[in-house]
Amino acid sequence: MDQYENVLKLFLEAVQTTLQSPAAEDPLEIPVGISNRHIHLSQADMDALFGPGYQMTKIKDLSQPGQYACKETVTICGPKGAIEKVRILGPVRGKTQAELLTGDSFKLGITAPSRLSGDLQGTPGLTIVGPKGSVQTSEGAIVAQRHIHMTPQEAQRFGVSDGDIVSIQIQGPRGGIYSNVAVRANDASALECHLDTEEANAMSLNSLSKIKIIK
Repeated sequence: MDQYENVLKLFLEAVQTTLQSPAAEDPLEIPVGISNRHIHLSQADMDALFGPGYQMTKIKDLSQPGQYACKETVTICGPKGAIEKVRILGPVRGKTQAELLTGDSFKLGITAPSRLSGDLQGTPGLTIVGPKGSVQTSEGAIVAQRHIHMTPQEAQRFGVSDGDIVSIQIQGPRGGIYSNVAVRANDASALECHLDTEEANAMSLNSLSKIKIIK
């Protein structure tokens, strides 16, 4: 009986060790970051909306170095409707840019194109309302093109280069493939694939999900 108990004890310890040991990470998997609608403001528009010299209140650092979510929100308005409590992300930028969901375009009555951040030429403008005033932008409303942030060293590991357009494989019961995913490789990046909430919900993704690049 003692020998049986010793064998059973060793077996249970081995099972427990296996369960507690983290699974080996796949070096080709990339974590997913899911973004809701948000807005980046220029300093001039920040002053107009919140008052001259206003400083945003950081509530949370984001995954990309130097980026953060602010306590402050604004209302954005288009020809057909408005969306309240749109989160501001910092720091301030050279130009104001609203990153919307495709469904938001219908509510606002605009056609926001799929663009990478900063590519604003020819995009529709919005009326932005804050606690101290409002501004009318001539451009800046986009639906963020899905993209992957990485360093040049990581790009080499994945066999891609900055500016490449790739497809990504998503596993799971609602998994599939997303194409037209831009690679953004620079030294200021943290490895992450950025999708918006509509894209993530379509394939049942969450903050723990990971993807793989396919070509």
